[in-house]
Amino acid sequence: MAFQTAKRDLRRRMRSTLQALSATAISQQSSAATTKFLSLAEYQNAKNIAVYLSMPSGELSTTGIVKDALEQGKNVYIPYIHTQEKTSVMDMFALGSLTEFESLQPDKWGIPSFLSTQIEGRQNAMEQGLDLIVMPGMAFDHEFRRLGHGKGYYDHFLTRYSNLTRKMPFLVALSLQDQLLAEEIPVVEHDWLIDAIVVGDGRYLDRRV
Repeated sequence: MAFQTAKRDLRRRMRSTLQALSATAISQQSSAATTKFLSLAEYQNAKNIAVYLSMPSGELSTTGIVKDALEQGKNVYIPYIHTQEKTSVMDMFALGSLTEFESLQPDKWGIPSFLSTQIEGRQNAMEQGLDLIVMPGMAFDHEFRRLGHGKGYYDHFLTRYSNLTRKMPFLVALSLQDQLLAEEIPVVEHDWLIDAIVVGDGRYLDRRV
């Protein structure tokens, strides 16, 4: 119970911090983070990548990453939230083109997303396999722990993916400077660590070094 309370309090604190950031500051940090991310060998060598699509405010934009990946001929998968056996789950489905990306409609959180009518026949990352996932989060720490939004979508997706006995994709988080904390983020056993963090000031943290 104390653990859940700690997570809830941290989310509340982070929400307040992120709401106070200006659109200009987020735009500048998004530009710096995108430049750094696009220079990573793991990205350049990846064929299949999954990318979160950003909320209207409070997190780094992934638009530049999606556009570059599509232009480079990579297969780009984006989150799709749906109900499966009365449970809300996330899958990753392929974007067809830049035009399709730009035509996506915002969901209830203001995040561009596929409509349910657009899913049939579309490539699913669970079947195709991924080389890299760009991870969102509310906060991160220097031990590569991640605080999500509380729905468990990414942790559940990664657990399902790992059960396919396939090589795990490289997990890269994008973090605003204010989201990278000096304190430890409370986690439990099923919370996945990330492999690397790209920060909005251009810094790059790698768990392997």
